[in-house]
Amino acid sequence: MLFKLSIKNITKSIKDYAIYFFTLILGVAIFYVFNAIDSQTVMMNVTKSTKDIIKLMTNMLSGVSVFVSFILGFLIIYASRFLMKRRNKEFGIYLTLGMSKRKISFILFLETLIIGIISLIVGLGIGFLLSQFMSILVANMFEADVEKFEFIFSVSASIKCLIYFGIMYLLVMFFNTISVSRCKLIDLLHANKKSEKIKFKSPWLCVLIFIISCALLGYAYYMVTGGVDKIQDANEIFIPIALGCISTFFIFWSLSGLLLKIVMSMKNFYYKGLNSFTLRQISSKVNTTVFSMSIICIMLFVTLCVLSSALSIKTSMTKNLNELAPADLQLYKEINLKQEDISDYYTEAMVKNSNLTILETLKMTGMDIEEDLKDMVTVTVYHSSDFTLKETLGNSFEQVKEQYKYMNYNQNEDILKISDYNKLAKLYGKKTYQLNKDEYIVIADYGSMVEIRNTSLKQGNTISVFGKVLKPKYKECQDGFLQLSGNHINSGFFVVPDDVVKEEYRTHSILTANYKVNTKEEQQRMEEKLQLVQNNDQYIIPSKNTRFDIAEASMGLGGMVTFIGLYLGIIFLISSAAILALKELSESSDNKERFKMLRKIGTDEKLINKALFRQIGIFFLMPLLLAIIHSIFGIKFCTFILETFGTEGLLPSIIMTACFIVVIYGGYFLITYFCSKNIIKEK
Repeated sequence: MLFKLSIKNITKSIKDYAIYFFTLILGVAIFYVFNAIDSQTVMMNVTKSTKDIIKLMTNMLSGVSVFVSFILGFLIIYASRFLMKRRNKEFGIYLTLGMSKRKISFILFLETLIIGIISLIVGLGIGFLLSQFMSILVANMFEADVEKFEFIFSVSASIKCLIYFGIMYLLVMFFNTISVSRCKLIDLLHANKKSEKIKFKSPWLCVLIFIISCALLGYAYYMVTGGVDKIQDANEIFIPIALGCISTFFIFWSLSGLLLKIVMSMKNFYYKGLNSFTLRQISSKVNTTVFSMSIICIMLFVTLCVLSSALSIKTSMTKNLNELAPADLQLYKEINLKQEDISDYYTEAMVKNSNLTILETLKMTGMDIEEDLKDMVTVTVYHSSDFTLKETLGNSFEQVKEQYKYMNYNQNEDILKISDYNKLAKLYGKKTYQLNKDEYIVIADYGSMVEIRNTSLKQGNTISVFGKVLKPKYKECQDGFLQLSGNHINSGFFVVPDDVVKEEYRTHSILTANYKVNTKEEQQRMEEKLQLVQNNDQYIIPSKNTRFDIAEASMGLGGMVTFIGLYLGIIFLISSAAILALKELSESSDNKERFKMLRKIGTDEKLINKALFRQIGIFFLMPLLLAIIHSIFGIKFCTFILETFGTEGLLPSIIMTACFIVVIYGGYFLITYFCSKNIIKEK
């Protein structure tokens, strides 16, 4: 009998609480999809290093899944609390008919068990289908060849789902049992007739708290934007984060006390239509869900920042690969080493052979340069012991040091001849330059250093290098780079006339070239051949950089950031929207009698629906609006972190994130409205 009753209750509840079942199924599906990536990559033809990157990514996703399970567990328990509240009258009737609390708890146990089994089966089925599309996305991201596409069911991912969600459902059963044991018959029977108590807080206290909260929030915004350079320790970032969280809570706390008071003072608006009814309902909700609203706001803020940044990094890194790694190979060799440089790192043979050119060194290691390489460009880097960052900043040094206290201002600056740079610029497809005998150019692309150097260049500071005084040709840094990379890391080097430099100050020789290959297999063989050259301990070629290595590193980092960002972002977004939706649906069930009273006094049905739409809309909009304000400054802070990757892809990423918000958050809002409308509808 109890089993039949449980089945009947579930069938009856599906119509009104489809969101709860939908969220559970969606949670299982997403959990499966991101944990099944490892199984999906088995059929891909990728290099060993790419396999290692994918393995690292799946391990990280597995770790993130533990955190995600806590979020989903909180969501399920929170949702169950409101579903329990919806059924207060039902439980009251059971107790009146003589059913014991123990049997009610058993009914809830059966219902949770059945719901869990259904959500797991359906969720795993949907997850299985979605994971096939995910395998195509992974293959595209890592530029992998799918040898033979086939449908793969991940046993390990399904076992994880069963274990994690099984634990969650057990916790739900435990909390449901406690809730039933504490309930009283009188409260259950009259729960739907009781209004939430609106505690009128002191308006002056609320105003004071609101102003202080806004001031603290403003200071937190300043710290992560205008005052970001003052954050010298990574741990200091937790200060604005803590201020933001505390301020968010007290903003909602003060608004819960001010909202109704402010609107009640606007008589013409308050008594128009059903505004008084709608606003009292909203004020009641905000008043009793301050903590929940704060958590939802923070989760939405994290969603906006994480999704925007993660998608931006992937877009920027793909673009950077073509722009910042335009050649296949780059080799570095230290030259002009002295006898005193002999150490555990530099052998005597290395020091002896350091005067060989990089091409001569390659030939001596057995590499056939003419057969293997083309478009070869060799440039030399020069250093002068008295030519440091401090010296190049000139009069702006004190101003820069005030802003960036912990920068190494005594590092030697890289110097290139104009002829060398122009050869490299042609290979890279960059602009070439002409210099007068008394001019120099600074080439840089790393955002912060470009700003620092521009401070000096705008003042027209001259430099003294190798006994020659030079003036800047331009009032700002010119865009460009020396080293192949996947990111904007060039903090700056100086290009000077050829006759300025002195050969005895040579420190590095750099060879940049392309491979004479036509296929990926030939390219792979070249990579292996170069690895043998690099491992030769008789000659100094300790640094090798190839487009292939950069591409793999970029794909690895871009893939990890994108998948983790999507995983967390979607889960946070679904959780936020689901909590609000379930709260509204529970409220709609409790408010059926109130809406019935509105109909009895002659209120038009369209006016009731309009009031319901506004009520749900404002409730969904409040945490989202504050989260958007937070994210404006949060994303601005992210640009400081993203500047090495480039921020060109940030705007499209923000637009894509907005689409996620509209589709998922907006979708939950519309479903909540229509379900609530169905709940309050007069039968």
